[in-house]
Amino acid sequence: MSEDARFEDGREAPLNLGALDGEDLKVISALVQDAVFPVTEMTWRAKERRFAILLNRFRWEDRDNAERRSRDVERVQSLLVIENVQKVASQGVDRSDKDMILSVLAVDYEGSESQAGDVTVTLAGDGAIRLSVEALELSLKDVTRPYIAPSKQVPDHEV
Repeated sequence: MSEDARFEDGREAPLNLGALDGEDLKVISALVQDAVFPVTEMTWRAKERRFAILLNRFRWEDRDNAERRSRDVERVQSLLVIENVQKVASQGVDRSDKDMILSVLAVDYEGSESQAGDVTVTLAGDGAIRLSVEALELSLKDVTRPYIAPSKQVPDHEV
C-alpha cells in the first residue's frame, strides 16, 4: 500500500528562488511580506546594475508547521537581489537615519517581462523603493540558518 508524501517528511532547505515574470514575483512577494531590515542593509551597485537588500524574513512557509508542533515561529536572513537596475528612487526612506528599520509589505512589477519596467518594494508607513529595470530578474536566497523570531509572534496587520 502506498502513502502520500507529507510535508513533514521533506528535508528542509534554505530558499533559493528566482523571478523572471509576474507569477514568479507573486511568490517572492508573499515570502518577503513582513520582512524587516535596517536602512543600512540595502545597496545599489550602479556599475553592476544590481540592487540588494539583506532582509530578516519571516518564514511564512514554516508557520503552519511551527504552530502544529507548538514551537516558536522563525525568521531567517535572506538576500533579495534585483538585477538590470537602471535607476533607483525612494520615498519615506531617510538613508541618513542609520537606526531606521524598514518593513516590507509587497514587491510588485509594472511593465512587460521582456521590456523595461519598474519594480516597487512597498514599505510600511507609506515608504517605497522604485527600481527602474531593463527586464524583470529577481532572486531571493536564504543566507543564514533560521532563528526564533524575537517577538515569537506571527506578524499581524490589517490587509
